[in-house]
Amino acid sequence: MLPLDPILKQKSRILRKKGKSYNQIAKDLGVGKSTARYWCKDIVLSQKLQNYIYTKKLEILSKGPRSSHERRSKEIEKIRQDASNEIKFPLTEDTYKLFGAALYWAEGNKINDFTITNSDPLLVAFMTEWFCKIFNLTPYNLKAHLNIYPQQNDSDLKNFWSKITGIPLEKFGKSFVKPANKNYKKNTLYYGTIKVRVEKGTNFRHRVFGWINEVLKKTKINVELVEKKWYKLKDNSRRP
Repeated sequence: MLPLDPILKQKSRILRKKGKSYNQIAKDLGVGKSTARYWCKDIVLSQKLQNYIYTKKLEILSKGPRSSHERRSKEIEKIRQDASNEIKFPLTEDTYKLFGAALYWAEGNKINDFTITNSDPLLVAFMTEWFCKIFNLTPYNLKAHLNIYPQQNDSDLKNFWSKITGIPLEKFGKSFVKPANKNYKKNTLYYGTIKVRVEKGTNFRHRVFGWINEVLKKTKINVELVEKKWYKLKDNSRRP
């Protein structure tokens, strides 16, 4: 068998005397680590070589997670780039319309007004642009309110969000300042949260959910059938 090859054994011993670890020997020669150790068990390394092997082992351990992270980051970057290439511009009107409708379904007010609340500048910028393009509005048809922390500057944040959304400063209402809390919070939002409301937009909201219902029509039938069978889950009354 290959591990018993005297030539491999000789090479293994030469590598060990040069300060190679058993893992390296096994990898270089294509033998088992236990075999390499058995062949070289009588070889006594100098303190210098022992220190060298130990240092290399530490380097491998320290680089391992980082190398895996870097490799995964490159994989993710390629996945995203390939996915980006699947999107063709210009987007069709229906694609643009439904993309915004889906975001509104996820982040918008479902019951009152025509409002979206979020802290992500990119999402908010897209949705304010979408409001205006889809419903033939201007930023003057929008109102904004901020939700911020006591340590944040209200004036600066209003200017920031005005630049992001195009909504004039005079269309910003009074900000809500969260009460001071003695506990340190790591998740303080840098820009606070902004609520953008379309004035007299209730009918627009109903139109958006009309589009959403049409897209989900077939799915909705199945969901409603399941809900009927599990209607008892809606019974939240207290039980003794």
